[in-house]
Amino acid sequence: MLYIVSTPIGNLEDITQRAIRILKEVSIIAAEDTRHTQKLLNHYQIETHQTSYHDHNKEEKAELLISKLKEGKDAALVCDAGTPGVSDPGYYLIKRAIEENIKVVPVPGVSAVIAGLSVSGLPTDRFVFEGFIPQKRNARIEHLKKLEKEERTIILYEAPHRFIKTLKDIYDILGNRRTAVARELTKIHEEIVRGTVEEIIKAFEGKKIRGEVTIILEGAKREAEQKIEGIKEAIQRIINEEGVSRSEAARRVAIRLGISKKEAYKESLKVGGADD
Repeated sequence: MLYIVSTPIGNLEDITQRAIRILKEVSIIAAEDTRHTQKLLNHYQIETHQTSYHDHNKEEKAELLISKLKEGKDAALVCDAGTPGVSDPGYYLIKRAIEENIKVVPVPGVSAVIAGLSVSGLPTDRFVFEGFIPQKRNARIEHLKKLEKEERTIILYEAPHRFIKTLKDIYDILGNRRTAVARELTKIHEEIVRGTVEEIIKAFEGKKIRGEVTIILEGAKREAEQKIEGIKEAIQRIINEEGVSRSEAARRVAIRLGISKKEAYKESLKVGGADD
């Protein structure tokens, strides 16, 4: 069997008892970085032999691992952190094993995607994971444009040196949405920052950022929601700038936007201002 074993994303305690047992019992562990994984193995007194499996040798190593699996040996696939196959080369080996009718067994655990989403404060019922978006700016902008109307919560991974550039492109293309940024999750310097895209840029700009970053973005509002937001913003602006009553502001907005006075007044009750 090929076991797909999730490992900690930081805190070494975030591993299941089953994962520890499987890593001890298999004949070989395929690891993205054997030096990194060795720290985990040492911590739990796991002496299983490792072999490197990464983006630069995945095709060659996949065939070697497939041959061992066909001999009747069990193997475990791990990545540097989290669940193999999620934004890493594990997918190739998993696909090859399935093609060869080898049983692939999940040993679930931590994933930065779910960990970040769970503490974001953004809707969790429907979301889309985009992984690492393109590095080159033109390609990145085109990719973000395709997400403009995505209503589900959007989750991205980003490298620390591109983090601010990506946030600025998100601001330009997707607007000043509610956002959460999770960095160094489960580690000593864990940091979770919530706010608008603009607020988060200000919070991090000029700082040295370490570790990959998980970005969680609010999805696009439906047309009906956008319309309601537009009505409320227009009413609030008139109240603030001209000091008129709520009903007067609602009357003016109804005329300006071509909607009923009743609809405008209903939305006016959700904003601050003087009552009639």
